Amino acid sequence: MNTKNQALQLLGGLTPSQFIAEYWQKRPLLIKNAIPNFKGLLSPEELAGLACEDEVQSRIVEYIKGTWHASHGPFDDADFAKLPDVPTKDHNWTLLVQSVNHYLPEAAALLQQFDFIPHARLDDLMVSYAPDGGGVGPHFDSYDVFLLQGQGKRQWRISEQTDLSLIEGAPLRILQNFDTAQEWLLEAGDMLYLPPHLAHWGIAVSDEAVDCMTYSIGFRAPKNQELATEFLGFMQDRLNQDKLILDGIYQDADLSLQNHPAEIGRAMIATVSANLHKIQWSDYVVAEFLGTYLSDPKADVVFDANKKISSRVFGEKLAKLGIALDLKSQMLFFDDNFFMNGEMVQFSGESATILKSLADNRHIVTDDIKAYKIQDALLLQQLYDWYIAGYLRFESN
Repeated sequence: MNTKNQALQLLGGLTPSQFIAEYWQKRPLLIKNAIPNFKGLLSPEELAGLACEDEVQSRIVEYIKGTWHASHGPFDDADFAKLPDVPTKDHNWTLLVQSVNHYLPEAAALLQQFDFIPHARLDDLMVSYAPDGGGVGPHFDSYDVFLLQGQGKRQWRISEQTDLSLIEGAPLRILQNFDTAQEWLLEAGDMLYLPPHLAHWGIAVSDEAVDCMTYSIGFRAPKNQELATEFLGFMQDRLNQDKLILDGIYQDADLSLQNHPAEIGRAMIATVSANLHKIQWSDYVVAEFLGTYLSDPKADVVFDANKKISSRVFGEKLAKLGIALDLKSQMLFFDDNFFMNGEMVQFSGESATILKSLADNRHIVTDDIKAYKIQDALLLQQLYDWYIAGYLRFESN
């Protein structure tokens, strides 16, 4: 994380502490020229090319004569050929591509600029393309988002309304009503931060034949119900793995006679309840759950194993080239517990320092490797295993 807490142009001259105290999950912030000279990271054609790949999540959202439609990728040239070159008020469209940071190193580097927010909260970078008038309608998100404008322009409208009722039957969460409170025109390099549940509406504005591309930096906000469900499943696994043992069997030596043999007696309920109360957890257990859960890849993420090399060759290349997380990898830590794509390992001392640097910066350059002088055979083996699994890559690749 950004521990220096310096004023950032990215935040309009605010320090990360000021931004979090005054805006994060509280109110919107418009930042003009947040990233000077930013025109985007890829062209519309390159974005469309990503949307044609099998492993990439993408959508085309169309507004046709008052009705919203959504189709999911992968797409092909024929799908794009059906879309109008010149949108009208009765037919406009938007292309949305998720997790661009998994496929574009420059996108992953862009996300690193937002490391004043914990990596555990980061979701992905979504990139949208829309010709003039395109958008996904008035809506709200359940998470924080930074909306960074690439090429072209986008008119953003926000509302302070509490009416969040949705259009029934729409494939997207489109608001039935929208009452504009403020609006801004964002140009290349401008950025808008929006807290959760703030109604907003973005409309593409083409300028001199330059269509609109917007980069959405989204943050993960699991529902409390989801966290509870997943945590109970995690605890069940701990029981099954004998990490948490409840000794003995059910006993009722003081059994009382019942008038109704089919009735579940209060004494039985009390005994079982007392046994269940023995299942307890500490902050450490919660941290282990969060580490594995929040670093676990989404269902669509697939890692390509690296070419098999010997551990000796790996060590030589590590010292020469440095190592980096794969673009799809998520690495988190708590104390000396390290979580890589849903798996936990433990290291201490100098090895822990090295892994914390890898998690924070997503890479370790050769100078750092020479400074660390990695001697821990277990750490080298772990890095080697992660490399073979496709979780790591050599820095120069």
